[in-house]
Amino acid sequence: MCLMLLGAVFISGQQWLVPAAAFLAVAGGLLWWSYRFAPASPGLRAACVGLKLIGLLALAACLLEPLWTRQRVKPGANFFVVLADNSQGLQIKDRAGTGTRGEALRALLVGPQSSPWQAKLDENFQVRRYLFDTRVQSTRDFSELAFEGRSTALASALKSIAARYHGQPLAGVLLLSGGNATDLTEGALDVAGLPPIYPVVIGSDDAVKDISVQKIAASQTVFEDAPVTIQGEVSASGYGGGNIVARLMDVTAATNAASAISNKLSGTTARLIAKQIVKAPKEGETAGFRFQIKPERPGLTFYRLEVAAEEDAEEATLANNSRTVVVDRGRGPYRILYVAGRPNWEFKFLNRALMEDDQLQLVGLIRIARREPKFDFRGREGESSNPLFRGFGNQSKEDTERYDQPVLIRLNTRDEFELRGGFPKVPEDLYGYDAIIVDDLEAEFFTPDQMALVQKFVSERGGGFLMLGGAESFREGKFQRTPIGDLLPVYMDNPPETRSPGQLRINLTREGFLQPWARLRNNETDEKKRLTDVAPFGVLNKVRGVKPGASVIATVSDEKNAVHPAIVAQRFGNGRVGAVLLGDIWHWGFKDEASHRDMDKAWRQLTRWLIADVPKAIDLQAQPRAGDPDNAVLLQIRAKDKRFLPIDNATVSVLVHKADVAGSNAVRITAEPSAREAGLFEAIYVPRETGGYQAQAIVTGENGAELGRAEAGWTSDPGADEFRSLKPNKALLESIARRTGGEMVPAGGLDAFAAMLPNKKAPITESWSSPLWHQAGVFLFALACFVTEWGLRRWRGLA
Repeated sequence: MCLMLLGAVFISGQQWLVPAAAFLAVAGGLLWWSYRFAPASPGLRAACVGLKLIGLLALAACLLEPLWTRQRVKPGANFFVVLADNSQGLQIKDRAGTGTRGEALRALLVGPQSSPWQAKLDENFQVRRYLFDTRVQSTRDFSELAFEGRSTALASALKSIAARYHGQPLAGVLLLSGGNATDLTEGALDVAGLPPIYPVVIGSDDAVKDISVQKIAASQTVFEDAPVTIQGEVSASGYGGGNIVARLMDVTAATNAASAISNKLSGTTARLIAKQIVKAPKEGETAGFRFQIKPERPGLTFYRLEVAAEEDAEEATLANNSRTVVVDRGRGPYRILYVAGRPNWEFKFLNRALMEDDQLQLVGLIRIARREPKFDFRGREGESSNPLFRGFGNQSKEDTERYDQPVLIRLNTRDEFELRGGFPKVPEDLYGYDAIIVDDLEAEFFTPDQMALVQKFVSERGGGFLMLGGAESFREGKFQRTPIGDLLPVYMDNPPETRSPGQLRINLTREGFLQPWARLRNNETDEKKRLTDVAPFGVLNKVRGVKPGASVIATVSDEKNAVHPAIVAQRFGNGRVGAVLLGDIWHWGFKDEASHRDMDKAWRQLTRWLIADVPKAIDLQAQPRAGDPDNAVLLQIRAKDKRFLPIDNATVSVLVHKADVAGSNAVRITAEPSAREAGLFEAIYVPRETGGYQAQAIVTGENGAELGRAEAGWTSDPGADEFRSLKPNKALLESIARRTGGEMVPAGGLDAFAAMLPNKKAPITESWSSPLWHQAGVFLFALACFVTEWGLRRWRGLA
């Protein structure tokens, strides 16, 4: 920041202006006359005349009584804030230093060297002193500095200071920090409303010896062999040429009593899952770790990535050597409704394959006869009901037993009442399933209302729908121009010629190779080799084409090398739709035992893809609030009834506990209804410790009956964010100083800064004046001019 206006000269003796001008004119004329014939060079004569005139001008100016006026800070009228960082990031010891950064900061604020500059500030300002980490705390003399704060909420602290002194004369803020803000996740700090900031950088740029986990993320797929991929990025400083060991630990707290008792001593469960060793990256670069794992349990699992040097070495800090990540595999069972027009091999093998996955439950509704067998009673012409029931009350045609209805068999139902009336007719019955599979069934099986309900099941409820290529599927089942046909990803009208294509060889498209659920091997080479060994198929439902936006996952080529779509998928509304156009998938498993295992695996992966992302009636989402200094988490619960309509008149409570500590006590909080969205309830939880957290939402209705539960997990790692970089962020501090009108202050220049601060711009100032004519320097300047002039003449022999 620049100094205030240097000042201005004010003439108080204006009555002497004419006499002073006359005096200078006479003196100038006499000097010119006296030096006109002097035996000297023209340059020497001009120099002597000029020196005498300057001296006389200085004396004449004193007659005008000039005053030097300027503005300065009015003592005691302005506030000034000294803001010191109290976070654990200052526990780092610089390589060239003898102590920690915190000790250096304490010496500046509490030691003997702090007295002069702080006393100077107290003379001119109302000084207010604060500490900050996750929040701002007032202090009297900085004796509370402990450097144990979980994070450096720099942006929040500056905004808090600006808000506290809004409308008051705040001259500026002296900020003592390393600048590694943990609450600036995106973009630069918004400096609107901030006073001038004067940063003092604590710490040096010298490289320290440290290993840090920069990032960790988990991605999930339905690839059965490795459904979860955990990736981490690690940086290193001072380990050139060495190796780094990364260990992936399962730290989910024990859920059974025996494990909980065994873990009481350590307080947590930590089981090694995988280990990798890589070469330490160069300065400014990162090394990557990639683990592919298959969780052993459904629901939430917490993993911690720990890194260290292969050879034991002392680091600047160990707080950034680990990060925790949560993986949610969902908690079933996921219920799939399989509807078929006749008993077939596909259901047999599909059912066997899904029985190996305890999270998938296949419910079958299979037609074993198109009409119920009856004796041929002679009835009236056009009568479809049983004549034996004629005359028993005023029964409608819908209430009397019919003998032209299909005969259905139910398999794997929850109870004797499920699907008792055949395919569901109302949302309450159908929306309880996560996906529908239709096989070898014509469109006439469904009523128009049922087909519209299936479409809403996918588009609005978000369920999955899959049609298999049986003898009466797709075009053969007359699904074109029906609500079910509208949601399928293929056009069924006017297909190409329908003669038998012969043997069909299957292959994945480029997009199919990119879909983990479509592959059975973990690399393209092995997958292509597997596809060449698959037994050829012989039944295909041909279609006119694929709808825009749909993806062809697999194709088949016939004996003439013509290529036809075999597996097609697309999004439809909130759900997913798939079409398997092959009609004899079961042929695949008859070749040998390995092929049978591959077929079972393919069915499981396809079904897992079908039910992935299907919403539950009760859903809980945990969203960390970006930039929040307390790392608060917003818990959002969406509650819907059996028709998937929002529930407003419900009571929602949330139980939160540490997920990586056995026997941790749960905290119960109440979620409040949101005004933004019907059926949305929200609560905020502030974690106090590092690690994994698990929340369970319990929704109860008006009558006190429980409507459902949902769970979610998240991790809190404020220490990892605090120690992400061990170098001071000078660039950020310089940007803040420049944009607020402040300036950088060196740690050794606090005395000079305190002395100059009263001359800088401030909200409240006062005028200050000093008489220039009453200064000894003016007369000494005039005397110096005369002496110099005499010296020149003496030197040239003129005096």
